[in-house]
Amino acid sequence: MFLNKYYLLSLGCSKNTVDSDSMAQLLDRSGYWAVTDPGEASILIVNTCGFIGPAREESIRSLRELAESKSKHQMLIAAGCLSQLWGPKLAREVPGLDGVIGTRRWMDIVEFVDRLRGRKHPEPLYHLPDEARVVGADPAGPGVVRASVAGASAYIKIADGCRRPCAFCSIPLIKGTAVSRPPESIIADARALVKDGVREVILIAQDTTDYGHDLGIRDGLPGLLESICEAAPELKWIRLMYAYPGAASDRLIEVMATRPQICHYLDIPLQHGHPETLKRMRRPANIDWVYRTLGKLRAAMPDIAIRTTFIVGYPGETEEEFEALLRFVEDMQFDRVGCFKYSYEPTTESARAEGHLPQKVKDERYDRLMALQQHIALARNQAQVGKTLDVLIEGQGDGLTLGRSYRDAPEIDGMVILEGEAPIGEFVPVKITGAMTYDLTGAVEIRKAAVMV
Repeated sequence: MFLNKYYLLSLGCSKNTVDSDSMAQLLDRSGYWAVTDPGEASILIVNTCGFIGPAREESIRSLRELAESKSKHQMLIAAGCLSQLWGPKLAREVPGLDGVIGTRRWMDIVEFVDRLRGRKHPEPLYHLPDEARVVGADPAGPGVVRASVAGASAYIKIADGCRRPCAFCSIPLIKGTAVSRPPESIIADARALVKDGVREVILIAQDTTDYGHDLGIRDGLPGLLESICEAAPELKWIRLMYAYPGAASDRLIEVMATRPQICHYLDIPLQHGHPETLKRMRRPANIDWVYRTLGKLRAAMPDIAIRTTFIVGYPGETEEEFEALLRFVEDMQFDRVGCFKYSYEPTTESARAEGHLPQKVKDERYDRLMALQQHIALARNQAQVGKTLDVLIEGQGDGLTLGRSYRDAPEIDGMVILEGEAPIGEFVPVKITGAMTYDLTGAVEIRKAAVMV
């Protein structure tokens, strides 16, 4: 019998994965249990992504595959961002879909499943409340950790939604305004994760540097970081993602530099390097601030690794503006760069902008930017050769061991590759012996114990 078994497929970013794992916790404590084979489950859930076109296509494709193969005893639920964005349209795109629950009410998944099981008619059911401020209020009750664990690392969501006006982004429409979680809930999550063996936590939100604004806490992220350090001293690494340009304060830099648990790593999506392009994006356009702030970060933490992302081919981007972006990247010498080709999103302000560019222009500019960054990334990696770095071991195979240094966020950055074996889930000192564009190679360093005389 598969009556109380569920299959949950999570698509999209780490923030979506946290929501998926939170839904799973609610289902588990209500008597359901997860399976990895959809054929064994009575409940099929896809936590969709709706951020850009390719992500929407993947979500629809995954839903259609499950809808086409499901039996009459199975129910298929679409959850997450695309559900919130499209609502009933999603059911029209996916014949056989039984229910649609939006990202703003993931915490109602058990009640929604009960409604579906009790329905008397085959038409799809919808649960798409407009209220967004409940997203970050931890309404799921005690025992639900708002985190996603992978090995010895875990993502903790500290807020949801966004109040920024970026012209290319549909997140405020999907998630609503920014809502911070209570600090005591985040700290409790960190302590619970430590008890379960987690050694690294990655703090995530649409904008981590906006944490606490809605709670009346000015520049709240540094204080939250200090509280986590004090409450969970066993944590080896605390990593920051998704900082907003203009919001990385001097206080944040000070806390990062003086608290050993906080990785000297910062992800700060800048999106472009030309002020006119940034103005059209409705992003912070003060390039001087970027130069000053990155200078402060590197002065306070000479070993800091800085990751950013850019959009190329944004409507109206001239060749001159793109070449200014290339010069900016050359000047800044980022350790890690992600690049996206502008994606037309009909629900965003940028969809109505003038000067949309042909795909071949986007492709060519993407290739030029990434070719430049590859040279920079290789040089930044080569500077690590000869150093000894603590590496978190994550996997083994074919006589090799894979791990990450503080310079590498999970899934998006590089790896440290070792010959031989090292204990998974542990930190080991590694002498870096070689560098590639994205990865490092090294050997476990044997540290001799001090001899007492």
